[in-house]
Amino acid sequence: MLCYCNSQREYKQCCGPLLDDGIAAPNAEQLMRSRFSAYKVGRFDYILATYSREKRSQLTTQDLQASATNTHWLHLDVCHADIDTVEFKAWFSEGKKLGLMHETSSFVQEDGHWRYHTGEMHDDTGSVKMGRNDPCFCGSGKKHKQCCMTKLR
Repeated sequence: MLCYCNSQREYKQCCGPLLDDGIAAPNAEQLMRSRFSAYKVGRFDYILATYSREKRSQLTTQDLQASATNTHWLHLDVCHADIDTVEFKAWFSEGKKLGLMHETSSFVQEDGHWRYHTGEMHDDTGSVKMGRNDPCFCGSGKKHKQCCMTKLR
């Protein structure tokens, strides 16, 4: 099975070891990818554990789960990654509405582990209107109506 994070790698060789076996992310980009996968499968314990100490003290797994209610994560595109920042676009649906989270995330190392610290949302974050005949955001080459639009129903 291909990984949820759209790396085009097998889950067992990508986010699986981080989520399922407790392996530490080797870099900020891989941590961000694993957090997307964790949101996709509802692993809120993992998401909480991968926040920086400062941010983690302000959250609970219940908070994270409540904030994700009715959100279905569809697709991830990594736009750019540096040592401690990752710009990405995460496509999601809430009910029958399509949305985009476009963020540049900042990461820190704590006790030898990468942790998500904060993020800056880009102006195109929010609800997205796609025409039925527009190319699908997932990059499949198909029209939106023949691809991910079916996941919004």
